Order: sequence, then structure tokens, then C-alpha cells
Amino acid sequence: MKLAEMNVTQFADVLASDAPAPGGGSASALNGAIGAGLAAMVASFTIGRKKFADFEENAIAVRDEELKLVEMLKAQIDKDTEAFNLVAAAFKMPKNTDEEKAERSKAIQAGTLVSTQVPFETMTLALAALKTAEKLLTGFNDGAASDLGGAAWNLLTCVKGAWLNVGINIGSLKDKEAAESFRVRGLEILKEAEEIAAKIATKAGCAMCIMNSKNMHKL
Repeated sequence: MKLAEMNVTQFADVLASDAPAPGGGSASALNGAIGAGLAAMVASFTIGRKKFADFEENAIAVRDEELKLVEMLKAQIDKDTEAFNLVAAAFKMPKNTDEEKAERSKAIQAGTLVSTQVPFETMTLALAALKTAEKLLTGFNDGAASDLGGAAWNLLTCVKGAWLNVGINIGSLKDKEAAESFRVRGLEILKEAEEIAAKIATKAGCAMCIMNSKNMHKL
């Protein structure tokens, strides 16, 4: 069974077991799917409400894009574990002769590259989901403000968790040019994600304060 097809209990149990995978990369991708899903939910709660009619077109676009990103991030859950399994299998290859050692080393490097590329892709997708969620700040159903803030923090957790997986693998890459490219771009994505998530969470928090203030006046 694919990890993304497990129910919550099954996934949590296998994650908590002594199995080496799934690990942080798959868990981070799940955080990303949850974050994008929450953003889609906020957009859905905005659509069809007369009070937010001016924001409906934008909300529809955000919802549709976030739903696509949910599916892509769900796919990353299994891709990350599959990438780890490539490296694990490579380390089990025989190394009795020079030829075997060379083939093993080549396979390890190939698997390590994939194990770097996959969490990097996860970072990229989560950043795209954050940028899409940011578009809701022009106007959204403030009754779902806490959900929008939750979307931002889940997506940032995804970026940060995936970045740790990129970071731990680039040190093992013999292609130092590729390793440096992942490092530089990864840090850029991390910084941008932190800024957008903070912006969304701040706006969501302000919306919550305004809504709570209005509710207090009604008491």
C-alpha cells in the first residue's frame, strides 16, 4: 500500500515504528498537503458567500491551484520514501571487486541525487502553495482566519522539514556544483517561505482580532 493511501492511524504507526522509512521527508510532504488543503478550504469558504462576492473569482483560482498542489504534495510522500529506498538498496550492493565497488559507488551517488531532488521538489511545491495562499490576503472569509494561519504554518513546516532532508544529502554528493546549487537555491526558498508564511499568519491574526472584537461588542 502506498503511504499516501494509508489512513491517519496507519501512517502515524508506521512513522513511529523502527522502520527507517517513511521519515522526515515524507512527513514534511504530508504537512505540505495539509497546508495546501487548508488554503483550499479557506478559499472554498469564501466562494458563494454574498459578503465576499468581490473576492470570489480570486478565491476560485486559489482553490483550484491549491487542490492541484495537494495532489502533487501527496505524491511526494511516497516519492521521498522511494528515494530513500534507492540509497538503502545501493548500500547493500556487493563490494568484493573493484568493479563491484565502482558500480556500488555509482548507484549510491545516483540514489543520493534523487534523495536530494525529491525534498527539493517538495520545498518548491510548498513555496508555490504559500504564494497561492498569499493571494487570499486580498480578501477571504474571515471566519476561516485561523485555518489560513494554519495553512501558512503547515506549509512552512513542510519547507523547513524538506530543507533538512536536502541539507543532509548534499554533503554526500560528489558533484559539488550540484550540491552548491541545491544549497543556494534551498536557502532562498526557505527565506522566501518564512517571509510569506509570517505575512499570511499576521494578516490571519489581525482578521481574528477584528472578528473577536466585533463579537465582544455583540455581547
